[in-house]
Amino acid sequence: MPLPTLDARTARFLPWIVAIAFFMQTLDGTILNTALPAMAADLAENPLRMQGVVIAYMLTVALLIPASGWIADRFGTRRIFFAAILLFSVGSLLCALSHNFSQLVCARVLQAIGGALMMPVGRLVVLRAYPRSDLVRIMSFITLPGLVGPLIGPTLGGWLVEYASWHWIFLINLPVGALGCWAALRYMPDLRGAERTRFDGVGFALFGAAMVLITIALEGLGELKLPHVRVMLLLVGGLACLAAYWLRAGKVDKPLFSPSLFANRSFAVGILGNLFARLGSGALPFLTPLLLQVAMGYSPAQAGMSMIPLAAAAMAMKPLAKPLIDRLGYRNILTGNTLLLGALIASLALAGEGLPYPVLLVQLAFIGAINSLQFTAMNTITLIGLRDEEASSGNSLLSVVVQLAMSLGVASAAALLGGFTLDDGGSVLHAFQMTFLCIGGLSMLAAFIFLQLDDRQGRNGTDIDSKIEVEG
Repeated sequence: MPLPTLDARTARFLPWIVAIAFFMQTLDGTILNTALPAMAADLAENPLRMQGVVIAYMLTVALLIPASGWIADRFGTRRIFFAAILLFSVGSLLCALSHNFSQLVCARVLQAIGGALMMPVGRLVVLRAYPRSDLVRIMSFITLPGLVGPLIGPTLGGWLVEYASWHWIFLINLPVGALGCWAALRYMPDLRGAERTRFDGVGFALFGAAMVLITIALEGLGELKLPHVRVMLLLVGGLACLAAYWLRAGKVDKPLFSPSLFANRSFAVGILGNLFARLGSGALPFLTPLLLQVAMGYSPAQAGMSMIPLAAAAMAMKPLAKPLIDRLGYRNILTGNTLLLGALIASLALAGEGLPYPVLLVQLAFIGAINSLQFTAMNTITLIGLRDEEASSGNSLLSVVVQLAMSLGVASAAALLGGFTLDDGGSVLHAFQMTFLCIGGLSMLAAFIFLQLDDRQGRNGTDIDSKIEVEG
């Protein structure tokens, strides 16, 4: 497909538009967690049962990512990107206007529909509009705001909640969204696919149903408090839909995700490793602000400030990832790093009134650094061996698995937290401590998956440069 001809102004402003959208999305994802206890108090909800607000967003994004490329090809990138920013902004406004938990969850779903289309369509435009020689520079520029969002999000969320109200964590999206809508209409090129392809609607329905049913089953053990019989029925139904999808995908021409992707060993290990290793890292942004505020009595602003070392250490680790992988290889890095990350998450069980505050900050900084290295290595090993014709489908599946694993991590953590709270007769701090122990232990099990990698892969820098890293 020949590259489109962009005028100088469009070529200059297009990366800024995509970068702003990425910043909106990552800021929203991190600013919310610190505000959950205040939101729960205002909405008359238990703060330990607010995970539905987080899961509704993550699961909706995971559901729609597989369709984003086809939608952009069918209706044009300018129209879809504009609609994505508009939906995200309207959803943000409705979140701020919500008067109860159900309204807030529905508004988050609408917000997530826009979020699911913003970044995939933005990346697609960049891939199609610029020559490959400029791609690394432009993608680095676009992903930088995504690293800044987690750095300032928790702190900003804490300050807004303490000195204004939780509604402002959503209202600050509106002026940025208005600017993004104007810029999209003015500067976003209207690109479409070279040929019209048929969307795998049946596969999309089966795969989506599997994700929803499995997530609701885990939610049923936590917030929803469903009887165990219903939880088992939902879980078995979800697994049946997943099995039906893969059996069907093996015999249709253009499935949503082809099973042939898993013939590549590094992709199969990377996808499964991402799914299980991210259970802990996905639960962490949800659990930690709650621990600090609900169990340890921190103010929202102090809890938000406490998350700065985690994000700052994650950014500092990025330049070190490649030299470490070059020296040790993917297998050694991912196996050892997974065990270390799980142990560090479990170490948060030591949190309590007797833990010095500087020690807590050091713990969070180490978790941030190790988590950042984990993401870099996992994402790169997943995509590194794919052929060019498989790259788009493989990247989409990785994005889906990342969102799904994070939502499952939050749901699992909430279920464990609820269970331990009941068992301990309301001892909230002990329930948090036991939850961190369990989540850390579960995360460590993913090390056995990464042991299946070739010990030589990644050494001497032969692999890590061949694919552009996917952030997250």
